[in-house]
Amino acid sequence: MYIYNVTTNIEKAVHKEWVEWMKETHIPNILATGKFLNAKMTQVMVEEEMGGVTYSVQYTTVDKQTLEQYLEEDSTHLFQQEQKKFPNKFVSISTELKVVSEH
Repeated sequence: MYIYNVTTNIEKAVHKEWVEWMKETHIPNILATGKFLNAKMTQVMVEEEMGGVTYSVQYTTVDKQTLEQYLEEDSTHLFQQEQKKFPNKFVSISTELKVVSEH
């Protein structure tokens, strides 16, 4: 199993709207690609020096090949939708994680 983790810092002024858009539109659109089994959205409970509110969304997929397919076929278009909806209001970084153990 692999996890595609996207951590985003969003400006406080729009973070509630962004959270609703993520839950109602963006995450469902990513899951609709058929490349992920599920998604978990969490709030990072650390106050950022740069301000804003930070969230992490973790998308679980079965293997690295499926994740690479998503990155090649879908990620650019879906990220552009977010940029269009919230221009210059957020910063995101992504991390690929391999599940080593679950308990």
